Amino acid sequence: MAKLRITWKRSTVGRPPRQERVIASLGLHKLNDTVIHNDTPQIRGMVNKISHLLEWSEEE
Repeated sequence: MAKLRITWKRSTVGRPPRQERVIASLGLHKLNDTVIHNDTPQIRGMVNKISHLLEWSEEE
């Protein structure tokens, strides 16, 4: 299964609480933190909702 490498790049200060909860649910704890998740529709949906705060790439 393909993987997604997700890095938190922009702060959530002044953002809606929903966006902060999505960051936490992805397992990101602080800026420039990186996590790797399986490429599922649920993870893609979360990444799409906050793509302006993240950098992500696909891995094999």
